[in-house]
Amino acid sequence: MLRMFLAVTTMALAAWTGTTTTAEATAVPTPTPSATPTPTCPPALPISASVTGATATSLTVSYSIFFRPPCGYDPPMTVSLFASREDAQQWRAAVAEVVSGPERNGSVTIGRLTPDTEYWYRFTDVDGRRDPYVIASARTASLASCRATATIDTRWGSGFVATVTVRNTGTLPLDRWRVSWRWSGDERIQTAWGGVAETAGADVTVRNASYNGTLALDGATTFGLLVSTSAVPDGLTLTCAG
Repeated sequence: MLRMFLAVTTMALAAWTGTTTTAEATAVPTPTPSATPTPTCPPALPISASVTGATATSLTVSYSIFFRPPCGYDPPMTVSLFASREDAQQWRAAVAEVVSGPERNGSVTIGRLTPDTEYWYRFTDVDGRRDPYVIASARTASLASCRATATIDTRWGSGFVATVTVRNTGTLPLDRWRVSWRWSGDERIQTAWGGVAETAGADVTVRNASYNGTLALDGATTFGLLVSTSAVPDGLTLTCAG
């Protein structure tokens, strides 16, 4: 009788042990590796660009690419020049194209252009994707060029008097000139002499008078300004063109 009891008990324990082991194994889930999401990277395109140099036959365009690895890289960029804004908007009939080096902050110089001509530039990346944002104009210099410098002769609390010297720095005589700049504050021209002043908001252009537009090589002339303002500037940044 005892033997039979032990045998039955042993069989019951064995069955119970097997059932428990199977249940425990089933209760523990097998970990499933989670998929690593693949980042969607935007094209490596310049977010800013500007003309940093101009001669009579060339333009230098500098650019800055925003994205870096892993979602960006330093690819070569293609700068395309167009003869009009409409052509640039439609990516039609580019007049010149230059490829940059693999630089995040780079520049290209496009040569063999026409003097005193406006061009429009746009960018394409190494895969041919077109940048939708940067579209801007630049003008080559005139063969007849000049330089303008300003001196503030007298200043007081509400204004100043300045003299601007215009010099022919080109390789040909000038028969006209114009000097342009932008005010940094509330400056207003009260009187100008030796030139004809035109203003549009903060932008100012002074053209030659009827008697001083002709300048020989290295020749110079001057014009003067009486300006009212609440804060006299330290100087003027001028652009001169023939």
